[in-house]
Amino acid sequence: MGRTFDSIIIGSGQAGPFLATKLAVAGQTVALVERKSLGGTCVNTGCTPTKAMVASAKVAHMAREATRFGIHLEGDVQASLTEVKTRAAKIIQNSRQSLGKMLANVGCTVVYGHARFVSPHEIQVGEEILRGEQIFINVGARAAIPKLPGLENINYLTNSSLLELEELPKHLVIVGGGAVGVEFAQMFRRFGSEVTLVEMKAGLMHHEDAAASALVAELLQQEGVRLRLNAQCISFSKDPDGVSVQVGCTEGDTDIHGSHVLLAMGRTPNTDDLALDTAGIKTDSSGYIPVDDQLRTNVTHIWALGDCNGRGGFTHTAYNDFEIVAANLLEGGNRRVTDRIPARATYTDPPLAQVGMTEEEARATGGYLLIASRPMRSVSRAIEKGETFGLMKAIVDAKTKRILGAMIFGVGGDEAIHSILDIMYADKPYTTITNAVHIHPTVAELIPTLLGSLQPANPQEEK
Repeated sequence: MGRTFDSIIIGSGQAGPFLATKLAVAGQTVALVERKSLGGTCVNTGCTPTKAMVASAKVAHMAREATRFGIHLEGDVQASLTEVKTRAAKIIQNSRQSLGKMLANVGCTVVYGHARFVSPHEIQVGEEILRGEQIFINVGARAAIPKLPGLENINYLTNSSLLELEELPKHLVIVGGGAVGVEFAQMFRRFGSEVTLVEMKAGLMHHEDAAASALVAELLQQEGVRLRLNAQCISFSKDPDGVSVQVGCTEGDTDIHGSHVLLAMGRTPNTDDLALDTAGIKTDSSGYIPVDDQLRTNVTHIWALGDCNGRGGFTHTAYNDFEIVAANLLEGGNRRVTDRIPARATYTDPPLAQVGMTEEEARATGGYLLIASRPMRSVSRAIEKGETFGLMKAIVDAKTKRILGAMIFGVGGDEAIHSILDIMYADKPYTTITNAVHIHPTVAELIPTLLGSLQPANPQEEK
């Protein structure tokens, strides 16, 4: 015998607990199934611990830079990875407890274990069968493990297992120059490790604005991170001191000898062991679950939310998935995934924030564009804080006067850029901001000036 619920939610990432709470408050019986710990990737191995560690790394960096601000400290700055982890662990535990209390307060049933479909309406967890009229899949994603020669012969790290280290790596070799790779590269270099970052492409973070990508590389090199770009035919082997990574680069040594290797080469959805085919749920060639504009799978009573649907891959998009489903099911709404404007941030220091299109994406549309950029050294607040590295940029449709995209790579940029994002959601012309009066001194203060300096992207064509 099993239990029957109005709704079953598989996975407790950013969408799951909040959807469970909303459904329970609406009067439904709800079961939330979690394989390991409440909170999913964000709370346990993603945003919460890594951004807490980024904060610790910034303190170490600022301590070393203290004399620039007239502050003198005695002795070398040392980072204790154990104490850094302890601080992060407390934040994680508080988040887990908050989620547990929230679910308990509304009478949601939490079941721990591995869920597998046994029919379109039933899942098995351990020895128990749970039946749900509606089922929501929110199982997230994990680090992708590419098939590279020699990888099976070494002990490698992922973003999850790296957080379990008790001592700082002597020399951390990171393979992958995306957001995860660059965040950990800067973080561990600031903690005191030697760091080499290996990337197959010619630049880091190739999905970002090209100017920002170049600045990220410059920033890391300034802080002592060694970059190996254009790396080809990557392979691995054991080394007396840890591991050797073989790369074919346009210049430099072909062997990199490190104590530890971190794989930061993308994500893969946690859908391979759910027996989705038993329920008739389709996946694509990468394992993601295709969904419609309201997040339904091909099986009408089953939805997929968060990283596993391939429609966002961020905590904020997963939470928006919950908002879309809850509004449509409980409030008669008609919210859609395609109403969402792309927005993301990479938490290097300074952070890199992007909303809408990059300059390269906007130019590819072939439309008439207005573009403006300003260095962060033009921002009074950045000057006063002693953090002038970076750039801000905006791209506007010349005909409609609507903002197509913007980027801020600089101190406070991850917060300031929301003034642009909100105008984009309001579907108002960029002049709405140019006519606004922002507080001095702030980073956002320069945004009206930035938009006031827009120039045609291709002046000759537009004559």
